[in-house]
Amino acid sequence: MTNGLVIVTGGARGIGAATCRKLASAGYAVAVNYASDAAAAHGVVATILEAGGRAQAFGADVADSRAVEKLFDVAVDALGALAGLVNNAGIIGAATRVDSLDPAELARLFAVNVVGAMLCAKEAVRRLSTLHGGKGGAIVNISSVAARLGGLPGLVPYAATKGAIESFTRGLANEVAREGVRVNAVAPGMIASDMTAPVMASPATLERVLQGIPMGKMGAPENIAEAVAYLMSPAAAYTTGSVLTVSGGR
Repeated sequence: MTNGLVIVTGGARGIGAATCRKLASAGYAVAVNYASDAAAAHGVVATILEAGGRAQAFGADVADSRAVEKLFDVAVDALGALAGLVNNAGIIGAATRVDSLDPAELARLFAVNVVGAMLCAKEAVRRLSTLHGGKGGAIVNISSVAARLGGLPGLVPYAATKGAIESFTRGLANEVAREGVRVNAVAPGMIASDMTAPVMASPATLERVLQGIPMGKMGAPENIAEAVAYLMSPAAAYTTGSVLTVSGGR
């Protein structure tokens, strides 16, 4: 028996992978979603299975509505009734000033980071909400302190997508609060992961970032996974529409 199924988008690496492992250890069956890195996703699944948990990998582009609908259908068929969603899938985009933006790259950034999260939330609500015959559950969106700070130089569009995620989190929480669905977000600071590696490749940039973090160090994906697990759990039963910042004080 498990606590139910949680679908984690972008679960193959970094924060997503750590979240999959943490939720599995907490007793959830986990659907490890990936866009392209099947090997990494199956590696996460193998780790969970070796530890006695339940998990399966599912490929799907979250910006594709049909792929998202299929993801939820096949995950539920394989692993049981849905208990929650972690909207973690995201891309950082090319570092560029706003006056040099490429429209196609901008569209893709918002398609994955914002539209994708909304499409996944749509499918989750359709299965969790008591209005649709569900038993309730939780949605956790991954935001960023960039939503509040405006992002690193060249990453203003990325920050804007995370601002949208926080607005969506609060709005959806209000919309489904009386239908048994809680919606919250976690806003990470600088986390050592594949996504931040290109940004941190410059020693000067890394030093500047570390100087701006009160704790003086970058976080680990596991720090974010712990916060997600809390918001997913019954311990957060009276928490909805909130953004939990995990940023070393930034």
